[in-house]
Amino acid sequence: MRYMVIENFRPGKVGEIYRRLDESGRHMPSGLIYVGSWITDDLTMCYQVMECGDPALLDEWISHWSDLVDFEVIPVISSDEAKARALKGE
Repeated sequence: MRYMVIENFRPGKVGEIYRRLDESGRHMPSGLIYVGSWITDDLTMCYQVMECGDPALLDEWISHWSDLVDFEVIPVISSDEAKARALKGE
């Protein structure tokens, strides 16, 4: 399953986020796959796509960052998958 993860960086914490990332990595458990990310121009939010078979892996990963970031996790499907579902239901 794919997830859109919206990270809201806590005020004044963006530098600390990148220092931790450089020093100790993403803290991702085995089975959680990082697909890609995009940061807003003002450095306050990150939009990330992650994949995993067990949503508990996302919770484990989030626990390493929740002191610096507030998270919203949204299950997503590809446009092709959405089209197939939509047309199947017609």
